[in-house]
Amino acid sequence: MEGKGNLEVSIEQLLNVEKQMRLAGEVAGTKKAVTEILQLCFEAKDWKVLNDMILVLSKKRGQLKQAVTAMVQQAMQYIDLTPDLETRIELIKTLNNVSAGKIYVEIERARLIKKLAKMKEEQGLIAEAADLMQEVAVETFGAMAKTEKIAFILEQVRLCLDRQDYVRAQILSRKISPRVFDADTSKEKKKPKEGENVVEEAPADIPSLLELKRIYYELMIRYYSHNNDYLEICRCYKAIYEIPSVRENPAQWILVLRKICWYLVLSPHDPMQSSLLNSTLEDKNLFEIPKFRLLLKQLVTMEVIQWTSLWTSYKEEFENEKNLLGGSLVDKAAEDLRQRIIEHNILVVSKYYTRITLKRLAELLCLSIQEAEKHLSEMVVSKALVAKIDRPMGVVSFQVAKDSNDVLNSWAMNLEKLLDLVEKSCHQIHKETMVHKAALKV
Repeated sequence: MEGKGNLEVSIEQLLNVEKQMRLAGEVAGTKKAVTEILQLCFEAKDWKVLNDMILVLSKKRGQLKQAVTAMVQQAMQYIDLTPDLETRIELIKTLNNVSAGKIYVEIERARLIKKLAKMKEEQGLIAEAADLMQEVAVETFGAMAKTEKIAFILEQVRLCLDRQDYVRAQILSRKISPRVFDADTSKEKKKPKEGENVVEEAPADIPSLLELKRIYYELMIRYYSHNNDYLEICRCYKAIYEIPSVRENPAQWILVLRKICWYLVLSPHDPMQSSLLNSTLEDKNLFEIPKFRLLLKQLVTMEVIQWTSLWTSYKEEFENEKNLLGGSLVDKAAEDLRQRIIEHNILVVSKYYTRITLKRLAELLCLSIQEAEKHLSEMVVSKALVAKIDRPMGVVSFQVAKDSNDVLNSWAMNLEKLLDLVEKSCHQIHKETMVHKAALKV
């Protein structure tokens, strides 16, 4: 009781000092007074008085910004020293109320909300944690370090993915440009000019830019796996593969390269997939995993692939992926792999044939006639191929339908060739006639 009385007396004296300093506009004196008041409350372990003093001091008339900033920063050091979770949450909420709407303590507020969200997540309240984090738009904070901003946004994306809010996760992920990870961190930082915002140093627990790059792409893999967007997943793994720490460690890059190969094979055929496929085949590291090099080589070669023999060769590798980096491939992967092999085979057939019977096509694809027709129709609808099926005759035509302009152009060219031939023939006949006449005169 006596200790509490002493605390009240000491606080009263310091409040008088704080008032004098504040009214005189003394920044250093006011900061010292408010931090000493908080220190007294902390040493007395009177958390209720500490919370009350933070609120009272922040609401004083004409309170200096520097004093509020110092007070919030001082109180943040006490968060991890609180006796129990309830006291900790109460202190964080008090500091949140004080820092709300104040630009000069926006970074501190963001860090407080991040701590509170982590506590909520540990309690299993992921939805509440995600809602808390989304309140803060760190991309507008000029004084916050770049790596801290990125780490904060990535935390927002992760919580949205954990609560399966994929639309908001995509919106938040677009706040980070992938180009930001390619910035040269070795360059010396320029000293800020007068009047410019001073960018704070990132806290020690914030990962480096290259570590953040890996976290970003791992989160994007989670997002794209939800949509089964194989090509984008492949590009994410390709970006992870380019990180120096991964490239220097064979134990890591072999696992990443395996994933790149699998997702390239699973991606639908288009120019981007073709470009990635060829660039991956040129990678010398692929010789370390010859089985996967052979798999990509088969896709590039214009030959029909037998699905049964391919699946027999690669089934074990396919099922092993669940024990390796990134876990198993997406649920539909085995089904989609078969689909991609069928599509590859149809493209190969279209290169070698202009017309083919459905029966022969089904034999080449190792499918029934109905299945062959279904897969062919799907490719035509997706515009991966141009084909026409004459069902009564059971014939597939791979010839491209020409429009009227092309028909006219080809007709004009053919006519030109014909006239050239006629002219040459006339010239030859003339020549023969002249030679014959000359021979008769002799």
